[in-house]
Amino acid sequence: MGARAIGARVQRTEDKPLLTGQGRFVDDIHLPGTLEAAFLRATHAHARIRSVDAAAARAMPGVHAILTAADLPERMRQTRMPMLVPNPAISELVTQFCLARDEVCYVGEPLAIVVADRRHRAEDAAASILVDYEPLPAMGDCRDAVKPDAPRCHAERDGNIAARFTASYGDVDAAFGAAPHVFREELFEHRGCGHAIEARGVLARFDPAEDMLTVWSSTQTPHIGKATLADLLARDPERVRVIAPDVGGGFGPKAVFYAEDAVVAYAALHLGRPVKWIEDRREHFLAATQERDQYWSVEIAVDGAGKLLGVRGTMLHDTGAYVPWGIIMPFIAAATVPGPYVLPTYRLEVTAVYTNKVATTPVRGAGRPQAVFAMERLMDRAARELGLEPAEIRRRNFIAPSQMPYSVGLTFRDGKPLVYDSGDYPACQAKALELADHAGFPVRQKAARAAGRHIGIGIANYVEGTGLGPFEGVTVRVLQDGRVAVVSGAAPQGQGHKTTLAQICAERLDVPIERVSVTLGDTGAIAMGIGTFASRVTANAGPAALMASDEVRRQILALASRVLEADLAELALEDGSVVVEAGNRRAVGFGDLARIARGMPGFSFPAGQGPGLEHTAYFAPPQAAYCNGCHVVEVEVDVETGAVEILRYSLAHDSGSLINPLIVDGQIDGAVAHGIGNALYEWMRYDANAQPLTTSFADYLLPGASEVPPIARAHLETPSPLNPLGVKGAGEGGTIPAAAAIVAAVENALGIHITDTPIMPEKIVALMLATRI
Repeated sequence: MGARAIGARVQRTEDKPLLTGQGRFVDDIHLPGTLEAAFLRATHAHARIRSVDAAAARAMPGVHAILTAADLPERMRQTRMPMLVPNPAISELVTQFCLARDEVCYVGEPLAIVVADRRHRAEDAAASILVDYEPLPAMGDCRDAVKPDAPRCHAERDGNIAARFTASYGDVDAAFGAAPHVFREELFEHRGCGHAIEARGVLARFDPAEDMLTVWSSTQTPHIGKATLADLLARDPERVRVIAPDVGGGFGPKAVFYAEDAVVAYAALHLGRPVKWIEDRREHFLAATQERDQYWSVEIAVDGAGKLLGVRGTMLHDTGAYVPWGIIMPFIAAATVPGPYVLPTYRLEVTAVYTNKVATTPVRGAGRPQAVFAMERLMDRAARELGLEPAEIRRRNFIAPSQMPYSVGLTFRDGKPLVYDSGDYPACQAKALELADHAGFPVRQKAARAAGRHIGIGIANYVEGTGLGPFEGVTVRVLQDGRVAVVSGAAPQGQGHKTTLAQICAERLDVPIERVSVTLGDTGAIAMGIGTFASRVTANAGPAALMASDEVRRQILALASRVLEADLAELALEDGSVVVEAGNRRAVGFGDLARIARGMPGFSFPAGQGPGLEHTAYFAPPQAAYCNGCHVVEVEVDVETGAVEILRYSLAHDSGSLINPLIVDGQIDGAVAHGIGNALYEWMRYDANAQPLTTSFADYLLPGASEVPPIARAHLETPSPLNPLGVKGAGEGGTIPAAAAIVAAVENALGIHITDTPIMPEKIVALMLATRI
């Protein structure tokens, strides 16, 4: 048997082509005769469309077509785009049209597509289209939009409330009525963007000879895209193929099927020429979905020893102009609040509100960072009021390992009861505190104060539902040259899925990992798939790869037993061959077996043998698997400028069994960088009339290498009982508690009280002035 692959720190097989300029992104694909597209976008946040005059634009050089809503086929013209995650709590359902017909409801909403021989000509033509708008009142703040007399965000709708629901369990009012201590917080969490290094992109080609529409898309969900395209274009799904080539980051917004995806595909059908559209950065600011704003009014009840008695409150969620993914962000947030703590009673009343801003959908963390911020702020407040150390109040309230599986009492977004499958939350916090030298911090802080420096420390814990269903599939096939081909509908954007799946198959079949080739994100390669979001691929595609590999292993051994005339008990897989372990170690290679398994024309297979050495397996998890972690952050604040420097970042993370710790390290580090941005830098601002104010990186700040410190990490491995690999998700955990921990550290450094994110320098200075620091 070869070296163990599962659990090894294998270098990513994807990296060499990406680092040497051999990556193949949508804009790297050049098809003969390709035309380029640009979109005409709304300049008003809310307005009626009186008319669109494209006559002058159509006459411009190089322009091949200009399509408005009136030019689309009836189904695309009359049908609003599908909502991907329905919820019965949604009382006012609005999704957008492929191209706006009578009304625009956010700045950036597409009204027309211009297709030309060059992108600059398409943009020039789009700029010359005359639109006669009738401006309507626009709602830029969900607190105003929720008022009964507020102007409507959609002129023909009855109101601005998209949904109301309550997440609750236990007798909350009784708990608060008898509580010795009740503390209240008013919290705000900002709106931010995904901002992958590669913006969105779509290339569509129609082949009339095969009646095949092929779409290359920088998507996280190619199979969902295929199904949606087939529906909107009224095409046979077998005549639609969606391919996700290399994708330069996703973070959630690329899981959405957008209007541009459908319109570019139709333009290619309409013109009989390939059509490409590559989103520019300003378009990404305007039209790619975002996440948040959320306003929380919450209170915590505790006894004299700091034991939790209950949490209750309200949350107002800005869903933007539409609900393409339903209300899963506020739903997940409401279900995440209890976290790793024994919380006896809980009630959160949630209102999702339409505004005239781009829709909100999941961005890395998908509602969880907001929930953790709310709960951890309450824990810090209770600790401060009771004179307890923040780590101690958490320690007193942890769910114990002996209580696993632990039923929280809520329903998660997968429709299943929210039951934590495994984890050791006290050990996780203890390890993070050890990495941070938490015990030595008081000495460091005293010395810093003596030197005129202000340093502080903060802590935050979280539990994250990962590995969401419904399924993911993997095909494993032995090729006649002895290589092993692996295919899955998973569509990576940097997570290292090719390496992870190759490791699983390499170990189960005992072949060198370099002899395993992996194809992902192609609907033409595997019939069904869901996609990459919600930290779900390793926990779904991983077990599917294991199951498919084990069946192919059985096939290999059964065929080799006949070929080598040996009992199964005498055979072993070794480095891409089957070996008879006794005697002179006769062997047969996988390639030879694959050729034999093809059969001979006109001859029947022996009993029990089927064609080829391959199997497709689909794994459907019974429920979500729950990872957890603890972050401890040490910061220094410049009291003159409000600038925050992160001195130390320490975390312990439990994502179950690790297939590749090196990849998990990378996922955690990247997620922490995203969380630092959420805490200190990123804020998508709009004015009161819903006009965007941050539409370039000159205004919207992202953390760079100098803002992200080295991260001290520890992995705890509490296997999940829900899948045969024992794995849980890992891609979002670094983001989820970051803002809560960083804000707590700034508070500790300065003795101020912080209720908002991001906590930018001007806000810090204002709070210091208010508290006379």
